[in-house]
Amino acid sequence: MSVQKKSKIILGIDPGTVVMGYGLLEITGSKISLLEMDVLKPGKVNDGYKKLQLIYNTVSGLIIKYKPDVFAIEAPFFGKNVQSMLKLGRAQGVAIAAAMRHGLEVTEYSPKKIKQSITGNGNANKEQVLKMLQRLLQFDHEPGYLDASDALAVAVCHYFQESSLINPSSKKAKGWDDFIKNNPGRIKNK
Repeated sequence: MSVQKKSKIILGIDPGTVVMGYGLLEITGSKISLLEMDVLKPGKVNDGYKKLQLIYNTVSGLIIKYKPDVFAIEAPFFGKNVQSMLKLGRAQGVAIAAAMRHGLEVTEYSPKKIKQSITGNGNANKEQVLKMLQRLLQFDHEPGYLDASDALAVAVCHYFQESSLINPSSKKAKGWDDFIKNNPGRIKNK
């Protein structure tokens, strides 16, 4: 009888009332793979409350279909347009409420943290994030909207953050002397 590896699924959301991105990752051992990434376009609905209901129902549907273990969402960035920020905050709140309704723990990441985690540059653009995700997850198709890859980046960011907490480096330097002792090959003699 073979023992099946337990996999874990992460749902990432890039909230929005015009376009909301979502991405799902499956983790088996240390292997991560893309399950799905796409967008919901609530912007086509005129009634603001119906948009929120559509977001809630879509997030709930993704949770029911894929049964994720974890829910990660991008935090709204601060903009100058107060009305846009209010709408974005509502979209994020409704997505979070759907996750909590289904018993998922919610983790929120800033856009800068997500970009830093994926590309090593907190100021990377959406195309750079997509290219790194394509390399990392070995897919070549380009999503119709970069909101989908942004949501996938949220899920990957969460995976990286969780992995670093589970497997902290055992060789953390306690100062330069300790670093030099643990990394003798990195010393350059003149």
